[in-house]
Amino acid sequence: MAIVIGLVIHERGRETFQTAASTLSGVALEWVTYEYEREIRANVERLLGSTHVDGLLLGLMPYAECRALLPPDLQVTVTRPAPLDLALMINRAAGRGWPMTPVSIDTFEPGIVDEVAGQLGLDTADIARLPYSPDQSAAEVLRFHNDFLARNPDAYVITMRTAVARELTCRVMTTEKVVSTVRAELHELALRIRSERANAQRFAAGVFFVSKQDGGVDLDRARVRLMNLLVETPEFGDAWIENRGRRGVVVFAHKALFERITDNWVSVPALAQAEDVIGQRVVAGFGVGASARNCVLLAERAAARADQEAVPCGYLIEDSGLMIGPMSSARPPLSFEYREHTAELEALARDAGLSAVTLARLAALERGLHGRPIAPSDLADSLGITDPSGRRLIRKLVASGLVSQEGTTQTNRKGRPTRLYRLSIDNAVDARKDLT
Repeated sequence: MAIVIGLVIHERGRETFQTAASTLSGVALEWVTYEYEREIRANVERLLGSTHVDGLLLGLMPYAECRALLPPDLQVTVTRPAPLDLALMINRAAGRGWPMTPVSIDTFEPGIVDEVAGQLGLDTADIARLPYSPDQSAAEVLRFHNDFLARNPDAYVITMRTAVARELTCRVMTTEKVVSTVRAELHELALRIRSERANAQRFAAGVFFVSKQDGGVDLDRARVRLMNLLVETPEFGDAWIENRGRRGVVVFAHKALFERITDNWVSVPALAQAEDVIGQRVVAGFGVGASARNCVLLAERAAARADQEAVPCGYLIEDSGLMIGPMSSARPPLSFEYREHTAELEALARDAGLSAVTLARLAALERGLHGRPIAPSDLADSLGITDPSGRRLIRKLVASGLVSQEGTTQTNRKGRPTRLYRLSIDNAVDARKDLT
């Protein structure tokens, strides 16, 4: 599955970033370019609403503009001006015949300015520094430069703010990123995303126990009901589920699955569902370790810790010693629905030549995508099937009108683009309900 990175840059910097990204493999780039700073927020919002991105690379000012839009789990790299960038700008000014000082510089940290000035033998008394602050407006930065220019008419300005550069009437150098710096930042972001994916694929276990606090419970009957509940939940479709003693059920899956069903270790909606369905209190423990045995042992310890609480909850214990909990079950369920589903979904599955279980899992996947299109290979990964099976499934869905083609993507310069599809199962179910 290719990594998708969004780049938020000024139009003039695109060539630099394209050159820097030419050494990346297995990464698809989504470009968000702007000419005026006021365009940034709307452009980033459009990207996040239409495309799934694994990471975002952007500068200080674009980050301040769109920070509130960024999902909390999105990997973000904020590019910061480096000493090499500043040294390059000063030497370019010298190449144009300008004296290296006096100069007024914004955005760069004072430590960076002093470092470069020391290496170039410049007098820092002839350099005005205005560090970046997210609260600074372009008008304030412009006022700072004009005040220095009023005292030093022969000075020039080095700025990273395009809105400021447009208003200045003096000699101006606009800062440009160096290819090697951008390349290092892009590679670091891609490695961080890959590391996060690898961590999410670590083996994990979840143990669900009927609580010991409820006396007079028919444990065998409650355990069977608990097992059926978990087996019939689409979110556990890719997991291995089996009995664990008289009162428990163990679930084996990737760590990412448990993160998803617990809203990143915040709550365990399945516990509230279990109490409603089987009429008994249920607790959960999750373990992440180096082996299946270690995961189960950690999960059982976590479940025992959860059973000490006064209310149904869950705990996580990792082999690193990390413990998270209690994870409440009091919050509303996230999106748990059962594979029996409705008569409309079962009829739709028959017409499409699919099982109701498969269509229910696809419906759950559709809700998780939030309207974003998906490639056949990514759909296959989500369902735990092979790529050829994923392509056959897409063909069935297309023939039944349950997906629509939504453009293409190409992660490598060679080869044919990959088609993207948007699932529309919920709409088809709703349409059948309206007919009845």
